[in-house]
This record gives sequence, structure tokens and C-alpha cells, in this order.
Amino acid sequence: SAEDIAETIQWAASCGRRVAPRGQGHSVFGRSQVHDGVVIDMAQLRAVHRIQSNRIVVEAGATWSEVLASTLPQGLAPPVLTDYLQLSVGGTLAVGGVGGATSRYGMQTDNVLHLEVVTGDGRKFDCSPDENADLFEVVRAGLGQVAVITRTTLRLAEAPRQVRRFLLTYPDLRTMVRDERLLAAEGRFDAVQGAIAAIPTGDWTFKIDAVKQFSDAPPDDAALLAGLSDDRPEAKPSTLSYVDYLQRFAVLEQALRANGQWFFPHPWLTTFVGDSGVETVVSRELDKLDPADLGPLGQVVLSAFRPSAVRTPLLRLPADALCYAFNLIRIPKSGDADEGGRLVTANRAAYERIRASGGTLYPVSAFQMTRDDWRRHFGATFKRLADAKQTFDAGHVLTPGYEVF
Repeated sequence: SAEDIAETIQWAASCGRRVAPRGQGHSVFGRSQVHDGVVIDMAQLRAVHRIQSNRIVVEAGATWSEVLASTLPQGLAPPVLTDYLQLSVGGTLAVGGVGGATSRYGMQTDNVLHLEVVTGDGRKFDCSPDENADLFEVVRAGLGQVAVITRTTLRLAEAPRQVRRFLLTYPDLRTMVRDERLLAAEGRFDAVQGAIAAIPTGDWTFKIDAVKQFSDAPPDDAALLAGLSDDRPEAKPSTLSYVDYLQRFAVLEQALRANGQWFFPHPWLTTFVGDSGVETVVSRELDKLDPADLGPLGQVVLSAFRPSAVRTPLLRLPADALCYAFNLIRIPKSGDADEGGRLVTANRAAYERIRASGGTLYPVSAFQMTRDDWRRHFGATFKRLADAKQTFDAGHVLTPGYEVF
């Protein structure tokens, strides 16, 4: 319970120990670990308490899959969902929670109506835009530095019954980016995600996964695809139930579990880049990237979104009117520690290049950030976070793995 967590934090603070909450354990660089301290298993705190027509009250250890299992029978769903649904609600709210519908609805943190939290000094608070608003603003995407989320009220929307899905192929990066710009500007699809993958010849393939939701009459394919520059004969349209679409990542998960790769290190790099330099940045990183380092099942994500819907202060984005999630999703073929270390070093070098080009970090990446890095990352918002740390966790008890303070 929240009371148990408060007691644990108070005890840890009294004897100089540190505490890290652990949701589903998907942090890729040990951020939910703590040396000589306490790891709180948040998976024990996963109950769904109440569902209304536009909101759900759920404990932070529940997964997004469990949230959907409760809401879909009532024809409802959160407006923004991550591709992988076995992440804990509290875990994604601590970093932001980006999804295919971010262009329209912002991050998952932008769809939070209320939080119950336990701060680093062991006090329990309720917070929202109208109650303890300063605390609310530093908990969302605050990397667990100020408080542990124990319960949240999330916004819900009407869930569609089906989706019309288009897998579109492009000859090159420039053509794909041109269409991503167009689709982001017009908003004709409900979710758009771009991906770049290697093929055996050593070349890259460029694809857009575009989805239109519907419940009654299917959408007009011709209208949805009008003016796009994809290789139309290669287009792969399909109609899926909304539930089947949401489970699309499960196929990859099953394959990775079956061959053991799921349990290897995940040396991923997740960033945001602005539209003004996207082609230069991505082309440069592709030139430096060995396709073998991605692995046969890995890919490069490049997905455009409008940042105007993002209202989470600590979620740092480029200044451009259009941004892209730019991620290197490496899936190594082995768990070799030296190989993992090499890829972590490569992530750091790539991040420095991306940052120098105006890009920002989505803080679930596999490499070490220094305290100076975090100050630079948060920019003008760092003072807000530092002041809150002093107010609510002056003993620096919570979530030391990020090394922010």
C-alpha cells in the first residue's frame, strides 16, 4: 500500500539508505536498482479501483495491458499507449510515455488527471493541476526523483472497434520524411510511426505504419493515401480489431523470448530530434551505424509528432514546431558483456552528436548521464526539479540510478 511505501521510505531515510521503485523491470540501464538500499516491487500495487465514462483510477504497479483489460469491455481506452503494453503505469509516467497518438494527445503524462504519491521524506500527497500543482508538475516525467507514484487517475476516451492499417514503403529517407511531415500536419491518421530497418544486402528500408480507427463504416482508403509518395504497389493495407492491433508487439516479444534474446541487454538509444535538422541527423547516424549492431529484429524508429499537444514541463523536446522520436532499437544476438559495453559507448557518442544538433534525450536510454548532462538536459526547468528535490527529498533517498543529483 501507499502507507507501506511511506514507512519504507521513512525507515530508509532514517538510516541513510536509498530507495528505488521497480515496476516491470524494463529500465535498460539499471535505473530501478540501488546499491545497499531498498528496491520496492511496485507490481504488488496494481489494483483498478474505479472506471467512469472518461477516467480510470488505477494503482501505479498495474500494466497498461491490465488497464486495457478493465476499460475495453466498457468501450474505453487511454488515448495514448506505448507500443509495448507490459510496462507499468507508474514507470511510463515517470519518464513521459510516448506513443503513436502523441501528435494528437501528447504524452501519457499529459493524460493524467490526478496522482497519489509518496515523497522522498515519506509523506503522502494527492496532486493534480488544481491541488499541489507544483508537485504534480515535477512528478510527471520527473524520473522518480521527488516522489513514488502509488495511484493515478487517467483520462479515457472512446475505444474504436477496428483499425485500418497501412504499411507503406519508401525508396529513401527524404521521401519518407516528406510524407511524415504531411501526415503530421494534416492529422488524417490516428497513429503514424516510421521505421528504418536493414536488409541482407546492407541497404536500409524505409516504412511508415499508419493507422485509422473506426467503429462503423470503414474509412476511404483513397482519401487516406491521397498525395502520399510511397511505393503504392508495395503498400500493405489490412483491417484488424482494435485489440489485435494493440497486441502487435506481442508477436515480437514471443519470438525474442523463444530464442532467448529477450533476456539479453537492451542497449537502446531513445531521443527526440527537430524537423529542421532531421534528415541531416538521421543520415549521419545511419552512415555510422553498423546494421549488425541492430540485429535482425532491431530497427531505427523515426516518428514525427506535433509537440503542441505535449504539456509536461520536464519532458524536454527540441524547439521545432515538428519533432521526431528517433530511436536506435538494438536487439543483440548475444548477451556478451563486452559487446553490450561497446554499444553503450556508441550510444553515448550518438547522443552527443544528436544533442549538438539540437536534439534531446528521452530518458530511457542505455548510457550513463552525468549530473552536468542532466542540468543541460533539463535546462531552465532544472531549478524547478532541484527545488522540489530539496523540499520533498532533501536526503536524496529516491531513485539514485539516474544520477541526477
